[in-house]
Amino acid sequence: MLEGAGRAYAGGRQPTMNDLAAAAGVSLSTLYRLFGSRETLLRELEVELPPSTRERVLDAAYELVGQRGLADLAMEEVAARAGVSRATLYRLFPGRSELFRDLLRSRSRWEVIASVLEAMSDRPPEEVMPTTARAIVAATTRGGGLLLPLLSELGRGIPEISEGAAYAAGRWVNAIGRYLTAQMDAGRLRRMDPMLAFTAFASPIAVHLLTRPLAERYLGVTTPVQEAVDELVQAWLRAMAPDGSRAATDVEGSHPKEEGP
Repeated sequence: MLEGAGRAYAGGRQPTMNDLAAAAGVSLSTLYRLFGSRETLLRELEVELPPSTRERVLDAAYELVGQRGLADLAMEEVAARAGVSRATLYRLFPGRSELFRDLLRSRSRWEVIASVLEAMSDRPPEEVMPTTARAIVAATTRGGGLLLPLLSELGRGIPEISEGAAYAAGRWVNAIGRYLTAQMDAGRLRRMDPMLAFTAFASPIAVHLLTRPLAERYLGVTTPVQEAVDELVQAWLRAMAPDGSRAATDVEGSHPKEEGP
């Protein structure tokens, strides 16, 4: 059946399920019973799937955000760029907040940061926080992303952006809160509001990434990004050592000198 269905794609055609069933010599119901959906059959045939309408809309929105920012994103422009009607766009995304939500979830790479924290939930901060920092750097510097544009625009107080960000960030915010709370309970970090602790961790990294182009151009900064971020992580680990102790291990694995009597 797969060989027959595969022949239906000869010459670059895009056959329907009826065409595939006929080419395979089986009924349409048999094809659906065996494969469940056209997408599953195409994966079995190793046929590259064309982007869905939703993906085309998200790609168009992502491109426009890069040109104009989140706050100035217009639904009509998104529809035109994606090649869909306004009715189709609003059927998929009833408003800008819903579009922002899905755009942030699929393109901001927050999911990667959440995955790091969840996968290493039983490891100490000296291991987890440098890895988290690297995930943040990757999310903001490799192939774009929306973290930095979002940070720069959240302060404008536009409800649609704030609502979309709050919904999309739910998983990684929860992962951060759970991890830091558990480490504080275990005595590995000094106790404070876990989200304030993460703000103290992430804010210097975000500021460094935002200002680095200017620092490189006008101040001659040449320290590699990862080396600079490692220094910021070390400073956070020292500051977050449990009360009464400065025994936090730095990112390089060295230990501070023992204090004298």
